[in-house]
Amino acid sequence: MTEMKRVLIFGGKTGWIGGLMADIIEKRDDVEVFLAEARIENREAVAKELDEIKPTHVLMSAGITGRPNIDWCEDHKPETIRVNVIGTLNVADLTNSRNIHCTVYATGCIFKYDDAHPLGSGIGFKEESKGNFDGSFYSQTKGYMEPMLSCYPNCLILRVRMPISDDLFHRNFVTKIVKYDRVVNIPNSMTVLTEMLPASLAMAEKGLTGVYNFTNPGVISHNEVLDLYTKYIDPTYTYKNFTVEEQAKVIKAARSNNELDTTKLMADMPEEVKINDIKTSVELCFQRMKVNLEKMGWLPDNMPAEFKRA
Repeated sequence: MTEMKRVLIFGGKTGWIGGLMADIIEKRDDVEVFLAEARIENREAVAKELDEIKPTHVLMSAGITGRPNIDWCEDHKPETIRVNVIGTLNVADLTNSRNIHCTVYATGCIFKYDDAHPLGSGIGFKEESKGNFDGSFYSQTKGYMEPMLSCYPNCLILRVRMPISDDLFHRNFVTKIVKYDRVVNIPNSMTVLTEMLPASLAMAEKGLTGVYNFTNPGVISHNEVLDLYTKYIDPTYTYKNFTVEEQAKVIKAARSNNELDTTKLMADMPEEVKINDIKTSVELCFQRMKVNLEKMGWLPDNMPAEFKRA
């Protein structure tokens, strides 16, 4: 196992998760962090940067999810493949040939509830489960990727789902759903980044590889998340529900809903890392969010228009 000394982040300059990881590492005195300049679809540029920086570890969080959401990928399939498939494989392959540990922030949105994993049963998909959801082109590309990435012995593949942070960044699951007039109300596995991103660094330092369901244990529904938003952030906020069938009429691509089993994750997690169940974690996240927004002057009544429902 190589000691972590130099970390190169693909997606660290403009990406959300990569930027947060850079912030975490920069607080340490024993590790240098570098933000990759190369675009991952440019194999030669990626190889050159790896050889120049000579990282001990690579974090791969670059990718296309689309703006404002994954519906974008439905109309931009070649661009999505170029980055999410070719680009990701470039990084995995080039780091493997140089014996560099590579953490890939992937997705758990390759599953949907089924007869073997019914909604509300508590039976989650495990790491060895094969993806059964291809309702969006984004998820299709991610579904192609995981079996291929799993062939690389240097890769730690983390299935992130519906990421939540204690700010209102536009990629935040909370920021997305509060803008909708209506939401489905389905329990899902989710990833609270404040807890889970430091955990990913600890897993990389430990030298873990292979696929991990990278969510907080348990599930939480859209309504439960929005009720906490109302409790801590905006007591005047209201929302309405609609069915998956009704939702399908207003979106281009279907959305993944599932529960992931976190038994393997919790068993292999370094002892010093604490991960709360999802309901506890989300409530703590909203408590931090309230403090953060108060410091910014956005609360109680100065929330920018971009974070309000149109």
